[in-house]
Amino acid sequence: MECLRRVNPFRACAGLRFLGYVMLALVAAIVAVSYYAVVVSAWGPLLLRGGGGGSMAAAAIILAAFHLLLAMMLWCYLMVVFTDPGSVPENWRRAAEEDGMEVNNSTAISNNVATDTVNHPLSISEEQGHAPRYCSHCQNSKPPRCHHCSVCDRCVLKMDHHCVWVVNCVGARNYKYFLLFLVYTFFETLLDISVLFPSFITFFQDESRRSNSASDIAILFVAFVLNLVFALSLLCFLGINTPLAMSNTTSIEVYERKKSCSWKYDLGWRKNLEQVFGTKKLLWFLPMYCAEDLDNIAAIQGLEFPTRSDAVL
Repeated sequence: MECLRRVNPFRACAGLRFLGYVMLALVAAIVAVSYYAVVVSAWGPLLLRGGGGGSMAAAAIILAAFHLLLAMMLWCYLMVVFTDPGSVPENWRRAAEEDGMEVNNSTAISNNVATDTVNHPLSISEEQGHAPRYCSHCQNSKPPRCHHCSVCDRCVLKMDHHCVWVVNCVGARNYKYFLLFLVYTFFETLLDISVLFPSFITFFQDESRRSNSASDIAILFVAFVLNLVFALSLLCFLGINTPLAMSNTTSIEVYERKKSCSWKYDLGWRKNLEQVFGTKKLLWFLPMYCAEDLDNIAAIQGLEFPTRSDAVL
């Protein structure tokens, strides 16, 4: 029993880092198989043969849509992988306390407290009157909605979860990119399923009626099945993450939200989405922010968050 007490199960999480690199290779393999099936084997030859008619126009539209969705999917994926989800500045709470002392020395304490309550979002500890949250692993204070990741071995701002598919945590600064990656990947898999379905049917026909080689038919079949499986999985992920984003809740906060009468971070679906995607609607579908949103929306930085004044815990 003493040995079991000394075992730290979170050390096994370090193995997820290696698994993440395996997932990267798997994603690259799936993209390569889908590209070969759709572009090289199925619709590319139809466009190159020419001959006019509706089939050539359809092939051109399908290939254009495929490459557009693929480009957006890879763009979002790389942004999720290489964007830091947000880390806590060193001595973050100490700096905040020093700022508070300077403010208290300037004017009356009561006026300053009222002004700070209106203009600056309160952290969880400040709202509830508890002691500041502290991470014993990082030896640093924790901002609201911040959690320690055992895989990355650090605190992550507004942590949602650690995703092995991107070898990174999903947090305040890359959550938008993660959601867009899910959306574009879902539409890409839907397109692949639609255009590969005729080839999937031919897999069950007699060899005399097949226009492709046996190896190409096998690749088309595998690509169709893989895209179908991923489409169903992504549909579930979108079904989970969309309501969470619209209610300004992370995956970690689901249980905490159930215990509260009204969720303090829920400002209404429109403002909730603006905290994730920004205020510029034209940039909602691109993995980027304008400079104005980066400067004005504190939630994107992950250190402060506006809360509801009528929230009931």
